[in-house]
Amino acid sequence: MSYNRRVRVVAAVDKFRGTLDADGVAAAIAAACEAKGHECDRVPLADGGEGLLEAFGGATEWSTVTGPAGEPVRAGWYRSDTLTVIEMAQAAGLALAGGADVNRPEEATTAGVGELLLEAVRRGTSRIVVGMGGSATSDGGQGAVDVLESSGEIDALRAVDIVIACDVDTAFGDAGRVFGPQKGADAAAIERITGRLEALADTYRSTYGVDVTTMPGAGAAGGLAGGLAAATGATISSGFELVAGELGLAGLIDTADLVITGEGSLDPTSRNGKVVGGVLSMCSDRSVDVHAIAGIVRDVDWIPYTALVETFGEHRALTDTQACVVEATHRLLEARSSAAAPDQS
Repeated sequence: MSYNRRVRVVAAVDKFRGTLDADGVAAAIAAACEAKGHECDRVPLADGGEGLLEAFGGATEWSTVTGPAGEPVRAGWYRSDTLTVIEMAQAAGLALAGGADVNRPEEATTAGVGELLLEAVRRGTSRIVVGMGGSATSDGGQGAVDVLESSGEIDALRAVDIVIACDVDTAFGDAGRVFGPQKGADAAAIERITGRLEALADTYRSTYGVDVTTMPGAGAAGGLAGGLAAATGATISSGFELVAGELGLAGLIDTADLVITGEGSLDPTSRNGKVVGGVLSMCSDRSVDVHAIAGIVRDVDWIPYTALVETFGEHRALTDTQACVVEATHRLLEARSSAAAPDQS
């Protein structure tokens, strides 16, 4: 006799970078659950970086703006009656610059992000969420701030509730040292970027009366977070907490028997400010079982997990990720069912 109690699952997942977006991961988990007769709520999540738009349903608008190298790019953004969501990477992302090997981090500009903010205000909105992450830039937000100031509409922006969503606490002056190498900056460039950020912090202090050096997270996206906070009065917030709140994740977890979370690479940094760590904390507070599915896992002993590469091999995990997630979910559900089965002896 088998034990087949219907369970309620929440798939609260981040993207598997390079192989499957968060919606695809959630859909795979849901398909496995529903095939076994279980319910599943799909909640694609993001921590403020790439994937933020997707968490809100994807781009609804497209605008041509200045890209990181000064070229025109088409940037997607989300707009509802009251909310606008902007991913800075859509306008100033490292991918748009062609990657770290060809990026020019000292020259890359956030001007396009400022242009998107102006477009949002002109179209009408009462709240703007700006996601940091995946940036090509280290300009301290100067490109975006210059666009806003020259428009003559910065007062209109200051009247809007602007929230900066990020997953780091990096200080403004440390943005070059922390993020410069992944954007293609060598040691000499990092020192020049750091000097420029220090000077820019003085400018923001004298112009806006705001000391960005004391703001946790102001160094996100090469200092864009600090620049926008100074110029527009925006607040810097945990990206995960913001997205989870907007999507009502807490209420869904309250009704769940099991939460399945996950991301492409699970490691000790995943516990702080990232999706998996945030979901784990919410589940722990509610005494709800949680399990992570990830592509690669390194040095993790704080959450039960399935590593796709370890379980299915690297080739299949990378080339057939969705099927691997389905199978991993099947195995998890079967293991839970077996563990919960009444003793027939």
